[in-house]
Amino acid sequence: MSFTTTKTMNRLETEKFGYLREVDIFQDLTDAEVVEISRMTRMCLYSTNHIFYMPDDPGEVLFIIKKGRVQLYRVSPDGRKLVFKTLQEGAVFGHMGMIGQRLHNTFAEAVGECKICIMNRTDVEGLLMAKPVVALRIMEHMGNRLLDVEQRFEDIAFRRMPSRIARLILQLTEEHGGGDALKGYTHQQLADMLGTYRETTTQILNDFKGAGYIKLGRKSIEIIDVAALEAMAGDS
Repeated sequence: MSFTTTKTMNRLETEKFGYLREVDIFQDLTDAEVVEISRMTRMCLYSTNHIFYMPDDPGEVLFIIKKGRVQLYRVSPDGRKLVFKTLQEGAVFGHMGMIGQRLHNTFAEAVGECKICIMNRTDVEGLLMAKPVVALRIMEHMGNRLLDVEQRFEDIAFRRMPSRIARLILQLTEEHGGGDALKGYTHQQLADMLGTYRETTTQILNDFKGAGYIKLGRKSIEIIDVAALEAMAGDS
């Protein structure tokens, strides 16, 4: 980015530019193009449990996560939450039909404090028309997300609960950079991702602990026996 361009940007614009420059869907754009996108966006801070949209909301907005996590979920007739995707930093989401993301009966909710970059419908439409490569990147993201959703529902239909919990622990650990510990998730949040009750999740985690597969702490799961968890995850 040129010195002249840098001088004309204030601190917030510089922060937005630096973040958006690293977002995958904008990787094929020039610095000048990212600067223009930055000027189209506003960056907002949201508290835990903020609802970005609910079923049938008309809002046409594109969200890009700078900091925090966002859950996409549905609620069953008996009031249980089923989280089918937890989005991490850099993820794109929104209740927008034009990007294939108008999911019926879906909520989007902040998990902890979130900092989000927001673009309105008009600006997104203009961007997609002017830069087809961005549209292709977004379509790739949405396609991968759909595969994740299909896998989640397949697990619910065909796998026993211990296998599903083992798979979820391994999956989340990998999404958070690998290692041997998963931090930041309550038993209730894990249960919501599995479409089951917290008591069921806690009982199976305690069984894993008793078998020596894991250690449990406050909002943490330390993996002791990876091979055992992998074998459990593969057991349908």
